[in-house]
Amino acid sequence: MSRYLWRGQCWGGDYVAVQPTIEYQFAPKFTLGFWATTNFKKDYFYPDGETLYKGYQEIDFYLKYQLFDFLQVQLWDYYWPSVKKVEGVNNGYFNYGNDSVKTLDAILYFDFSDGYKLPFNATISTLVAGNDFRYDSEGNHPKQNFTTYLELGYVVTPFEKSSKKWLSDIEFDPTIGAVLNNKAGYYNYADYDKVSFCNLSMKAIKEIDLGKGISMPLSLNYVHNAATKNTEAFGKDFWVAAISFSY
Repeated sequence: MSRYLWRGQCWGGDYVAVQPTIEYQFAPKFTLGFWATTNFKKDYFYPDGETLYKGYQEIDFYLKYQLFDFLQVQLWDYYWPSVKKVEGVNNGYFNYGNDSVKTLDAILYFDFSDGYKLPFNATISTLVAGNDFRYDSEGNHPKQNFTTYLELGYVVTPFEKSSKKWLSDIEFDPTIGAVLNNKAGYYNYADYDKVSFCNLSMKAIKEIDLGKGISMPLSLNYVHNAATKNTEAFGKDFWVAAISFSY
């Protein structure tokens, strides 16, 4: 990836990121997965308007269960340790407290493209455990916030009937994503006190078959973060290019 962007949140600045992924389907409806990202940077600074953190790394494990043909239930365990020791941050893997770098995300993913032939998808994501706490006006009495994010997506292939094969399978995915209750500030670059449309994007995807079960998806994604506050550190508009190899 030319940079790592998650739901309109820029993690690790404007640096190339590598993101290995492994999935294993151990039952007809169950899939276990591993995902990670790193930009190979070691410096770490808090965003303060002058210096931005460079280093970012994350290791996630997830479980997917296909409840219906249009509905998948997912559980993601996010682990995002700081690349250097930071005061007040505990990088312990099994720590889900308010000084931790762990979060548990429960997701409902709706996809109507296969059985129903409708090019729509939707995501409902709620953080159910980990460092997602809101505080009172004095910064005390942490409470789990259960931050919730909604996303609507659409898939279109406008050149599907083109006689040019290289053009016919290009896919465009417009997306609208919003965080509903960001009082815990988990989404750093979004509004904290109102619904925040932090992820408005348009992605173009072209997949190339390399043979022997190997494919090479290419993508270019434009993302606009429409939050009214907290976007000063990295800006509101991003281009993300990616090349993948999948087997």
